[in-house]
Amino acid sequence: MGVFVFLPLVLPLTAWPVARLAEQHLHPRTATRLLTGVATVMAVCSTVCLGLLMVVGTAQLPGNPLPDGWSDPEVRQAVPYDEIAGRAAIPALCAVALLCGRTLLRHGRVRRRAHRALAGLPGTEVVVLPDGTPYAYALPGGRRDRIVVTTALLACLEPAERRALFAHERAHLAGGHHRHLLAVRLAARANPFLWPLRTAVAYTAERWADEEAARTVGSRRTVARAIGRAALVSGRAPLPGLAGFAAPGPVPRRVTALLGPAPAVRRCPSVFTTVGLAVWAAAAGTAVSAMSSANSAVTMLFILHAATRL
Repeated sequence: MGVFVFLPLVLPLTAWPVARLAEQHLHPRTATRLLTGVATVMAVCSTVCLGLLMVVGTAQLPGNPLPDGWSDPEVRQAVPYDEIAGRAAIPALCAVALLCGRTLLRHGRVRRRAHRALAGLPGTEVVVLPDGTPYAYALPGGRRDRIVVTTALLACLEPAERRALFAHERAHLAGGHHRHLLAVRLAARANPFLWPLRTAVAYTAERWADEEAARTVGSRRTVARAIGRAALVSGRAPLPGLAGFAAPGPVPRRVTALLGPAPAVRRCPSVFTTVGLAVWAAAAGTAVSAMSSANSAVTMLFILHAATRL
């Protein structure tokens, strides 16, 4: 194994150019699903790798309840600097558990707070709050998915732009974008090298909703105008972490994309085109990175299994 045992910890760096290619060239729906899958697989592999490093590096310590075979020299030789790596993996794993736990608790707390705030209101799909702060967000779960928007934001939009707003939020709910956002947030907590993928998915999920809204209202320019106007007047939503209309994601880039042609969805684009090159490069990078991470983790598991005396 040698230094290759550490691959799952650093291979997420290879996902950075993949994220860039996906943002620029892939359809937002494809990019969101691809990057979420990449981030999830790499986060799981890096966490498993930390666990295995901790096991191998600390198995020889007195009083350790692990199998005796795991402390054999042949096993420890698979990990360079096994004692240092094992002991360093302990606080790293604790940090991963703490950060991911805090993220899950915060996510659940935000959802519960939002549903409690709407508990006494009519159970309609769209909830209009008499609030002077302009904002809107999609709230999944509970008895039904809901769209929350304030009167201040509606007052700033024309009727066609309001339809674009509601279509955008419905796209968030229909696409389950909250699940993608939560998955990449957890992945970024598990491995900081995956943070660019979290930013990329936040942007591509908004672009996905933008494209669905444009298809629903039949005018890309109307959606672009609605996003730009909402961004100028919107304040920060009181419940961060939920998909909103004017955030997250760089609004100028979203508006520019909507003012251009709609992104094409191709099943098997030619490698000799810009889009095809991006698709195949992203697919190849994803496959190599994920397979290398998984291979290192599985190989270490086989080593530990072979050293276990039944």
